[in-house]
Amino acid sequence: MMLKLAFLLIGPKAFQSRWYSLAVVGAFLVGVAILLAAGYSRLVDVAAQELFGLVFLVYGVLSCAPIASQAIDGATRSIAAVKAFGLIAIGGLLMLAPIVSEFGLTLLFGLALLLDSINRTVFAVVVRYPDWRLMVAVGLVEAAFAVGIAVGWPFPPGQSIPLCIALLIGLWGGLLIRTSLLLRRLDDEVAILALPIFSKRGWYDNAPVLVDLGDEVKAEAPLIIHVWTPVGSAVNPERRLLVDRYIAAVDANGVISTGHSALEMQPNVYISHYPAEETERSQGDFFSSLRGTADNDLPGCFQPSYAYEAERWCPADAHVEFRNYNPRRLRAFWIGYRQDDTYNLTNRNCSVVVAAALDAALEGALASRFPWLRLTRLLLNPDMWVAAMICNQAVSMTWTPGMVLDYARTMARLVETDNELWIRRFHGFLTRLHPRKTVSDNQVPLT
Repeated sequence: MMLKLAFLLIGPKAFQSRWYSLAVVGAFLVGVAILLAAGYSRLVDVAAQELFGLVFLVYGVLSCAPIASQAIDGATRSIAAVKAFGLIAIGGLLMLAPIVSEFGLTLLFGLALLLDSINRTVFAVVVRYPDWRLMVAVGLVEAAFAVGIAVGWPFPPGQSIPLCIALLIGLWGGLLIRTSLLLRRLDDEVAILALPIFSKRGWYDNAPVLVDLGDEVKAEAPLIIHVWTPVGSAVNPERRLLVDRYIAAVDANGVISTGHSALEMQPNVYISHYPAEETERSQGDFFSSLRGTADNDLPGCFQPSYAYEAERWCPADAHVEFRNYNPRRLRAFWIGYRQDDTYNLTNRNCSVVVAAALDAALEGALASRFPWLRLTRLLLNPDMWVAAMICNQAVSMTWTPGMVLDYARTMARLVETDNELWIRRFHGFLTRLHPRKTVSDNQVPLT
């Protein structure tokens, strides 16, 4: 997912004329993966393991930066802290494993794979999105692989970690080869989101097709993401950590609020998908409506403006602005999407359309004359890892207002503050932790 997002932000034009270079890099990565999996070189194993350990370690350290930010609430700050220290621990274990012992790290890898397989399988069974049976099969295979790693069969414990790294590198190489071939045949007016690698769940069926390939139109008004979080839109909610931030909140009367998302670009674009008839769901009704099948489709409607929604309901409790985006691609996406007003709680909801519209608008936002340098910088940027993690979670369940808010904030840091080096941002984080005491003109420091 991280590579896909990087190609989206850079845009396809930068790589279309160099599609063969993507294929060469992909083939090289596949070759490295084969060497790692076959165990031909202990030196390659150790080098790859140390490199991945360093990536996790640096990612974890840099992920500490948002913890001191005042832009995130207490619950989100706690989650960020757990994630950051977890990444630091994994990175440290990866780097120390060749020197000390691989037993603990092997168990950690097995546990991580098992938890991921449980998450993937449970949401596939509950949501029942298209191809959910395939996802269940993938989850079961992943669980069997995790158990095999933990018990040391059929692979010896010393081979488990290199095998996991080889699998990841091989998947990256295969994706690069496939992407290069797809970009070679992509028409100039068609968005990169129309490629099969983005086709999961059918969320990009309305990927923009630009009829007029004239000069790019500069964005005059900001693109604004409005988010009503579940806990912020419920009346006297019963607090449930994480659940009321990302999924749903329950008020004192037992009514569930899932929140809402909308996207606005003045003067004439407002994307807000809503059920045509307001329904108050009890907890039993809510769980039965989670299946993304056709029998849960409802007639939908598109709200006219943010002012209308704020007056009829309540103001959104979070907003994210973008100024570096493509208004023509956003309008093209919206023209296609609004032809069908069908609403589905988990497969065609307000957050799904906002996330897809944001991706459409951000295509090529970080275009560069040096695409390989830009690609490298993006892959080393911790925000790219966070965005990919959020997207992966959305694909396994669905987009929710809380996830859209986190995704929009992360993408805004990528496209709006790209020129600010991460080392400078991390230095700002350290400064906030240990602010220097300043001495005013009329004060005399103690000596």
